[in-house]
Amino acid sequence: MTTSTTAARAAVLRTPYQESVARYWNTNQQDPVNLRLGEIDGLYHHHYGVGAYDPSVLTGPEETRDRRVLEELHCLETAQADLLLDQLGTVGPRDRLLDAGSGRGGTSFMAEQRFGCHVDGVSISEYQVDFANAQAEQRGVADRVRFHFRNMLDTGFATGSRRAVWTNETTMYVDLCELFEEFSRVLEHGGRYVCVTGCSNDVSGLRSKAVSRIDEHYTCNIHPRSAYFRALAENGLVPLQVVDLTPATLPYWELRARCPVATGIEDAFLTAYKEGSFHYLMIVADRV
Repeated sequence: MTTSTTAARAAVLRTPYQESVARYWNTNQQDPVNLRLGEIDGLYHHHYGVGAYDPSVLTGPEETRDRRVLEELHCLETAQADLLLDQLGTVGPRDRLLDAGSGRGGTSFMAEQRFGCHVDGVSISEYQVDFANAQAEQRGVADRVRFHFRNMLDTGFATGSRRAVWTNETTMYVDLCELFEEFSRVLEHGGRYVCVTGCSNDVSGLRSKAVSRIDEHYTCNIHPRSAYFRALAENGLVPLQVVDLTPATLPYWELRARCPVATGIEDAFLTAYKEGSFHYLMIVADRV
């Protein structure tokens, strides 16, 4: 690694924790869940799903069962991304959007396809950035969808340059006050922020064993629910809608626990959701 490359990485990965998170996603390149599901139609997601699944995927010929389950999981994950994009409001071809923690780019490509707009994604995983940019080239949209090796706490984009910003299960890796300060800076006045996240239920007390297990598995730090609303208020982001998606995501996890690429973390999610120590929220807020 050259001196210039080392310096560039240090500018993005500002703490040992961020280096460890980047290392996790760089070395989990062949995660069978994300790759197997993305291969179905070329949309690679890095988030979970919502909605009831078709129970018929668990019946029928045994030799095609695994394929049916994977296709159904992918449909639920795509439905989650569609639900997020539904909240972005009016977006035109000249608008610019930001996908903060963009993974392999699935939601960014869906946004460009729906709105015909420009989308920039940022990730601290160099592998994810390279993968997503290769996808953009293959799709012929590299002039409108680009991915950058940058820190979502310091995106480098111009102040007021974004019509909308979203985070899809990525906020648990950063300080919320720093994050929302950056989003408030890059959003235009009246711009939209949409957050889908898992958060701990601090009304019920300290985090549960199941939530701690999720933290350990993903090298993350799940925030309590109240921390989101405090950080939003401190940075001029006013919630318009808060939706508890927990009931809608339970079927996804029940099906994933029975899929051929289950990772072992499924039981922790199911336990945390069912005991009420963990919530799956969607927060829609505007920049004032």
